[in-house]
Amino acid sequence: MVNFCSDNATGASVEILRALEAANGGTAMPYGADDITARVAARLGEIFETEVAVFPVATGTAANVLALSVMVPPYGAVYCHREAHIHVDECGAPEFYTGGAKLIPLPGAHGKLDPQTLEGAITGAGVVHAVQPAAISLTQATEAGTVYTPDEVAAIAAVARRHGLGLHVDGARFANALVALGCSPAEATWKAGVDALSFGATKNGALGAEAVILFKPAPGMAEEFGYRRKRGGHLFSKMRFLSAQLEAYLADDLWLRNARHANAMARRLGDGLATLPGVALIHPVEANEVFARLPEAMIAGLLDDGFAFYRWGAPEACEVRLVTAFDTDPQDVNRFLTAAR
Repeated sequence: MVNFCSDNATGASVEILRALEAANGGTAMPYGADDITARVAARLGEIFETEVAVFPVATGTAANVLALSVMVPPYGAVYCHREAHIHVDECGAPEFYTGGAKLIPLPGAHGKLDPQTLEGAITGAGVVHAVQPAAISLTQATEAGTVYTPDEVAAIAAVARRHGLGLHVDGARFANALVALGCSPAEATWKAGVDALSFGATKNGALGAEAVILFKPAPGMAEEFGYRRKRGGHLFSKMRFLSAQLEAYLADDLWLRNARHANAMARRLGDGLATLPGVALIHPVEANEVFARLPEAMIAGLLDDGFAFYRWGAPEACEVRLVTAFDTDPQDVNRFLTAAR
């Protein structure tokens, strides 16, 4: 079976597996007091060119909701795209971990929020009967496989600043977005006004490791996050095994190399599909996801031929999502396109 369902369907990079084996030797202090965790925090500070507070966790949901928990009060509002992972795929975890904050889902073309929509939606500040505007959450790359430019992020950050809101980024596919943009990590985040980043690794070659990065956190914010991580069950006793994955992920630009390959495979897939009769791409292919409308007979034939992928949207829409990964075989892409013809 050739699996284009998700980048979560893959294994792990051999470099990360080797790092885990190396970390398994000897002993190390628990709960993040080990040398590997310290090195990861220092390395991320170098990569992002600023002061950061770094907190390894095991899942993207944990990263998102714990980050929001230190940005949003229980009576606060989080503005996000209506297709955002925090709204659609986290089973109420943002509401739970913030103690009751409300997600305000908003529309936007190709998975993106825009400043005008946000300006119209941010209301109720100071009104005791209303949830209080507290944060904006973006996804980078978006759930539509598109990418916010630094200028687009900065324009949304300007809205956040006008209203006194924090700006969080769900970066489960941050590496894919970054190589698509061709800019520095700093330019894509804090220099554009981002306050907190859920830095993903699992979808891009790790076994299970993410990190919350707080950029120049306000006094007390990092300390509070530490308590919330512990209370939320994500202060791993053997933290070095999360951090070893992240250290290997960042070493020798593995994270960027993996993402470049995944993106290239998506472009090949999207370009090939776009030439076929009856096929229409739904969103621009900018990272490692392809959304397309295919004839029903083509979908059925591809499934019968052993290709795995998700139908997307309403069944009658004949839409599919195809996701490529760090280890996608170019020949599998070619075989898919040949079968589609």
